Amino acid sequence: MQFRQQALAKLQSPEELDLPVRFARPQGWLALSVTVVVMAAASVWAVTGTVASTVSAPAVLTHGEGSYILQSPVGGQVTAVVAQEGERLPANAPVLKVRTAQGGTTVVRTVAAGRVTALAATIGAIISTGANVAAVEKVAHADDPLYATVYVPAESAATIPANAAVDLTVQSVPTQQYGVLRGHVKAVGRSVQTPQQISSFLGDSQLGEQFTKKGRPVAVLVRLDRSAATKSGLKWSSADGPPFALTSMTLATGSIRLADQRPVDWLLP
Repeated sequence: MQFRQQALAKLQSPEELDLPVRFARPQGWLALSVTVVVMAAASVWAVTGTVASTVSAPAVLTHGEGSYILQSPVGGQVTAVVAQEGERLPANAPVLKVRTAQGGTTVVRTVAAGRVTALAATIGAIISTGANVAAVEKVAHADDPLYATVYVPAESAATIPANAAVDLTVQSVPTQQYGVLRGHVKAVGRSVQTPQQISSFLGDSQLGEQFTKKGRPVAVLVRLDRSAATKSGLKWSSADGPPFALTSMTLATGSIRLADQRPVDWLLP
């Protein structure tokens, strides 16, 4: 009965039309405004923004023309090793001497000018025809610049833009102290590399196998940025870089910036 009396009293009272109506609290309006601004910014970024991505792959520092593996044209016993590791030789220079089974002596000579990076033959060793006896890097002058060759997975090579920025983490250089080596893409190979091709270019059969464990890669030639302010003559992410020069056949890991991609792909009818 009491409820009925309250209901009748409410019906008989005049409408409170002059009182303001509150639709939302100020805190609610603030939250709504922030949400709208964030959604608008996200929509604009989705249309006009880009996402930067990188690909990391094994790399090695070399001179531009690479190396070659010197093989013995005859079999027999090595009687003398004329060249030394690190020595720079002209074309057709003697590297070692081999006495054949017939009693004659054959001189194994360089095919092209370069620096001897490895000697596989020693005095007294018995070698067969076609045996690998030395690795020679094709560098004619001491001031020939170093490059980096990065062996990128084939599926990523097509997205590497011209002159893309490259950061190289050099194994022989403490990264926390000296940072990374800077460079830019000079050329991207047009075909995948076999273990034999990599071994022939680097003059190292083990690297050919190592760089193709996860599939045949594409060779990306990287031009190292120069700097007169560092002892290495190269540009690093740190101000000074390491207090020594880098040599060829130094291993590294290259991080190449790929072409910027849109975060959202719009589907048009």
